[in-house]
Amino acid sequence: MTNSISDLLERRFGDAPQPHDADEPQLWRDMASRGSCRRFSPEPLPPALLDRLAALALCSPTKSDLQQRDILIVDDPALRREIDALLTEGAQGQRWIARAPHMLIVLGNNRRQRRIHEWRDRTFANDHLDAFFNAAVDAGIALSALVLAAEAAGVGACPISAIRNHARQILELLALPAYVFPVAGVALGWPDAPTPVAPRLPLSHTVHRDRYREAGLREAVDAYDARRRAIAPYRVQRDVARFGEDPAYGWSEDKARQYANPERADFGAYVRAIGFSLD
Repeated sequence: MTNSISDLLERRFGDAPQPHDADEPQLWRDMASRGSCRRFSPEPLPPALLDRLAALALCSPTKSDLQQRDILIVDDPALRREIDALLTEGAQGQRWIARAPHMLIVLGNNRRQRRIHEWRDRTFANDHLDAFFNAAVDAGIALSALVLAAEAAGVGACPISAIRNHARQILELLALPAYVFPVAGVALGWPDAPTPVAPRLPLSHTVHRDRYREAGLREAVDAYDARRRAIAPYRVQRDVARFGEDPAYGWSEDKARQYANPERADFGAYVRAIGFSLD
């Protein structure tokens, strides 16, 4: 089995993009074969490396140069234990998180922009949904850059969206002021095992040209479920007591079960409570 980038992409998506004959950078190979790390060595990363990764993440693009994202490095062991308790306990707890040597939290930050308006005595004329959206997207871009920078250095990384399940508690623990909110945590550390490569939906249904199209989507999802079961079957089915065992359990059934239960239904109220208007 070869390891060309085209082969890696075909194994990932089940269909290959058009051949690309020019020299391909190592970063492309790393991206094509990457996977989220959930098994870490206990050895900590050097503090200077954490600082460097945060700086590289913040080199990423930002809407209109507004720079509406921050990265918070959790160093205090007591604080880390409190955050871990939120994320690891209960029926939906992810116990692997506590074994990651480091936790960083990517924040959306619309507060700085508003303070600049105060200092410059200028009206903040965009107090609507876009203010929140811009900061959230800025943070998401930095999150992706942080993961890529970490993995380029041989560091395992895994984003943790469950941080938003506990947004109010995280706000209190981190002393977040108005208009600053958690987007995701990122677990970091030296990998203790190879990271699995998750198959993705086919490019024929996720890359569009000129117009969005959906013809044949259901058949494509069914085929993806079968391909993913053959490569990386789910070890545990969600909510068997409610939905029963499914011998053909796959990605689509897993995601349908996941979102059949309310999740973060109070997040909009939280966002409004920290000052945002979502009109």
